[in-house]
Amino acid sequence: MPLQRAPSLLFAAVAAALALTPSSAHADETPNETPNETPNDNTTPPALAHLVLDDGRTPVAAPEEGLLRFQFHGEYELRLDRMQSFPLDPTETTALAHPGATNDSLGQNTWLEHWFRITPRFDVGTTLSLVAQMDLVTGVVLGDTAHDVWSDQTPRDSLNGLSNPQPRWLYLDWLSPIGLFRLGQQPNHWGMGIVANDGDHPSLFGDYRYGSISDGLLFGTKPLGKDGPLTVAVGAQYVYKDPNVVLTRGDRAVQGVVAAYVEKGLNKLGVYGVYRHQWNDTHTSDDPFYTYTENLDVGVVDAAGNFATRVVGQDVWLFGSAEAATILGTTNEIRTQAQSLSGQSTKIVSYGGAAQVGVVHLARDAASIEAASATPADWGDLVGQVELGYASGDADPYGSTQSRFTFDPNHKVGLLLFDEVMRFQTARAAVAAQDPHLSNAARLTPGTNLIASNGGIFGAEYINPTVIVRPRPWFDLKGGMVLAQTTADYVDPYRYAVQGSPVNYNGGAASRHDLGVELDGGFEVRTTTEYGVRFHAGAQAGVLIPGGAFDDANGNRMQAPWIVIGRAGVSF
Repeated sequence: MPLQRAPSLLFAAVAAALALTPSSAHADETPNETPNETPNDNTTPPALAHLVLDDGRTPVAAPEEGLLRFQFHGEYELRLDRMQSFPLDPTETTALAHPGATNDSLGQNTWLEHWFRITPRFDVGTTLSLVAQMDLVTGVVLGDTAHDVWSDQTPRDSLNGLSNPQPRWLYLDWLSPIGLFRLGQQPNHWGMGIVANDGDHPSLFGDYRYGSISDGLLFGTKPLGKDGPLTVAVGAQYVYKDPNVVLTRGDRAVQGVVAAYVEKGLNKLGVYGVYRHQWNDTHTSDDPFYTYTENLDVGVVDAAGNFATRVVGQDVWLFGSAEAATILGTTNEIRTQAQSLSGQSTKIVSYGGAAQVGVVHLARDAASIEAASATPADWGDLVGQVELGYASGDADPYGSTQSRFTFDPNHKVGLLLFDEVMRFQTARAAVAAQDPHLSNAARLTPGTNLIASNGGIFGAEYINPTVIVRPRPWFDLKGGMVLAQTTADYVDPYRYAVQGSPVNYNGGAASRHDLGVELDGGFEVRTTTEYGVRFHAGAQAGVLIPGGAFDDANGNRMQAPWIVIGRAGVSF
């Protein structure tokens, strides 16, 4: 059975030189900082990220010269989800059991999920740091489970919430006289996280999942001196897990990284290049006339930057960031059986990017200002942002070039369209293509296992305005909208194969590009105990008003799916 090339080899973790020096540590490694008491026109508040998004986490103390310090931080998060069903492909097994079925639901409407993540850290002065992270438990603990979507990396198809430990990081940092050496199993994160994302950055809506993790050595240095603006890094890594590689399922990948950026305060501009070789020997066939080992060779170039500046004379800061990437290479993972027999490889030419700009207004706690012994407390009482994004698409199932780009799933845009509907449409299509009742079940088309998007934005362009109203430091009201359309015909690879014509995931016209409009909202409250333990609770909800890209074969519009999530957590 011929099959469309997998939507995106978005080697999200193909790349990455995350935080390479103490001055560029990411959010969960940022030391406690006291906001400026009287900021002037040339000052950006050091806690700008906190003003924009209060993630409820306990800050990590920075290493200090001559001090041995052990820190044990972590978080427990609980989510109660209720979601309206939406149509997916029926597998051949389902069609045989229910003759005439044109679709099948996810099978999951109400469920309880959680995770417990710990991050111990031991610092020896400012020279050595040993950092670890692990999800002791994670997954669904009660309620409905999904079915026939096991190709997704987090399919929610079993009650595994008490039996699913996930080791994440264990690395050693050595700040030598010539630069920083990082050795061990480490996170990968770059820029806005559309290509490489460590799965440990909270977002306005939705939650992070596993992230990009590699084993290897990374070296970063400042060739213009420790106070100079330039940082250069090189690395060699063996990939443990990312959206395209899971070591435990037989995937293998090695990559080399070269990166450089200039940085001044909260303003940064950088670029990196990555080469990845990926293979999977477990997909080698025993049939002497149909043997292959899946291989992939790609190069990635990714430029990213961010800025922040105060509006003169106002307690308002303007901030923004952007990232653009292109992926070039070849693979024999994505091909038809005819291409497999001829030894033909597929070219990879894909590209994508995102940019956001926002403003935050600084509020002050009048009571703490009046108290002579108190440090003034700053918070952002009004935050507005807008993000634009683009991922190239690919509607040609049998062409010689794959041009579909997929963002890393941990770059969150909304709650529902990308992270639930399109995610499970692709996951079900991948499972349906591997159904044992199909005539080619013994010889799966190469690339079938790569169809699932895992929740990443793929083949689409979007605009995502959001707003946070924070009348008190501990209370957030938030809202957002996602307006999106595909950048190529929205083709279901499974239906294309079995029906012989390009149609969407509901059997309708693939030429309809309108994905629709998603509306999101939520609230959160937070409190901190005298021991530094932080509690937070709230809710988020989203509804998708579907566009024509989800119409069925008769032109009927898909019923609007929605989701409501109750949220609670504690960090320490």
